[in-house]
Amino acid sequence: MNRILFLLLIGFLSLPVTSQTTTISEVSFVGNKKTDTKFLEKIVSVKKNQVLDSAQIEQDLVFLIRLPAVANATSKIIPQTNNRCKIEYTVEENFTIIPLFNVYTSNNEEVAYRIGLSDYNFLGNGMVIGGFYQKDIYDSYRISFQAPYLFSRKFGLGLSYQNFTSLEPVFFEQGAVDYKYNNVSYEVLALYEIDGKNRFSAGVNIFRENYQYVPKEGDNLPPVFDLIEDKILYKFIFQHDNLKYHYQYVSGFKDIFNFQYVTSETNVSSPNFLIGWNDILYYKRIKERGNFATRLRVGLATNNDSPFAPFALDNNVNIRGVGNIIDRGTGSIVWNAEYRHSLIDTSIFCLQGNAFVDSGSWRTPGGSINDFINQDNIVVFSGLGVRFIHKKIVNAVFRIDYGFGLTENTHGMVFGIGQYF
Repeated sequence: MNRILFLLLIGFLSLPVTSQTTTISEVSFVGNKKTDTKFLEKIVSVKKNQVLDSAQIEQDLVFLIRLPAVANATSKIIPQTNNRCKIEYTVEENFTIIPLFNVYTSNNEEVAYRIGLSDYNFLGNGMVIGGFYQKDIYDSYRISFQAPYLFSRKFGLGLSYQNFTSLEPVFFEQGAVDYKYNNVSYEVLALYEIDGKNRFSAGVNIFRENYQYVPKEGDNLPPVFDLIEDKILYKFIFQHDNLKYHYQYVSGFKDIFNFQYVTSETNVSSPNFLIGWNDILYYKRIKERGNFATRLRVGLATNNDSPFAPFALDNNVNIRGVGNIIDRGTGSIVWNAEYRHSLIDTSIFCLQGNAFVDSGSWRTPGGSINDFINQDNIVVFSGLGVRFIHKKIVNAVFRIDYGFGLTENTHGMVFGIGQYF
């Protein structure tokens, strides 16, 4: 008898808890003009007939704001009868068809440029399609397609084709010579999102490299060889993203690990090798208009004593102002830091100023770990820049940076689209 009374008491006490449970009757979207509603319904985790969970809604908002198609997103819980409610997401869309235009100085001091066009919300389904044409003494072009949510909220696909040609300095013991470098590649990637913060991609890149020696006056080297090799690159990328965005302001932590294994089908002079690097990025918003940003990149490759080492010291990649591919190595440690401040900030446009320090060190091909602390291998540059930002267009950041050497008697200007990191 006592046992029956006890069970009845437990059941009675549980009634108020059960009666307070709220069920979602509908999930709707407002403000999306180009973005397909069915696509948004597929990628948010909140679904019809689920129990209301405010934490899950907040996670969806963070996820939506990270989409290139979305500038900002908010949510509203609309109560209904019988302990039911409607979830309404309001989406503020970005303009996602973006031109690309970069200008820089090539190795022969001629002006080089890259122009392109990308749609970051192709067919309103969060797909990215685009390409570019580059004139840097020689012609280059690339086309790519990414559908990160092609099969589900978690699983997608990426494809690309590239025909890239440039004049590359190659560093021998007796000095540097120029090569016409051509790379024709085909790449397939599987894209998978583990959860809202972690994702990875894995795939294969089949490519042919062609190095042709370009003689110039003053070359005083032993006979130099041309090289054509067919290679296969196996790629794995893991990304942890805990960043929060409010228009041009970013706060939080992000880590990207990239690992590659390259095999040579012809194996003329380049043995198989491994290469990996890790980017640690940290951002902090300072008061109303400031933003601190920093990136630490550490990379290592198989330490072959080869003039074709994979890590390059380059103006457009790691050290602003240093020049276009001035050295190569089998390892690199690069630290970039900058403070960004919004000088003009309206609902549509922002003018940002920034001050930066870029520094790095390289391991020479065939060298030792001690190369990283060798004073001759360490470079430090500092400088100032400006950013012209359109807040309603994804990645619409036109940047100009001027860097000058603190360890080198070199300086230069760098133009580009998007923040440097």
